[in-house]
Amino acid sequence: MKSVSETEGESVTLQTDTETHGDELIVWRFGDEGKLIAKHDLEAKSLRLYNDPDERFRDRLKMDDRTGSLTITNTRTTDSGVYKVKISSSKQTLHKRFTVTVSECCCGFTEALIRLALSALVGVATVGVLVHDIRSSSLQQKKSVQK
Repeated sequence: MKSVSETEGESVTLQTDTETHGDELIVWRFGDEGKLIAKHDLEAKSLRLYNDPDERFRDRLKMDDRTGSLTITNTRTTDSGVYKVKISSSKQTLHKRFTVTVSECCCGFTEALIRLALSALVGVATVGVLVHDIRSSSLQQKKSVQK
């Protein structure tokens, strides 16, 4: 089983590491229940991408004709789980499993803005302390020279 990790909003490709020859039937399933999400019959030249009743993968699945690899675009945390592919041909049947983990984006726009503002404040405070320190030491030098 291969493990794949990605951040929310990115694309993830589940690589089959195989090349198709034209007579394969490729079936992708998701989750412990094994819900059918994609089916490609190369011989019949038919590709079907399935939507759950909740339309979890609506317009976000793509399958590579040459390899059968599945790409999930604009990933969400709800896309995390087990994916299974079965590639059947007249010569052999290949089974692969993938564990996909989609983690939340580290920060949203508001959080990034707050971090930027705090960083700027720390920078300004640092400059203020340095200016004060330089003026203080300059003043002390003047006093010691006058004595």
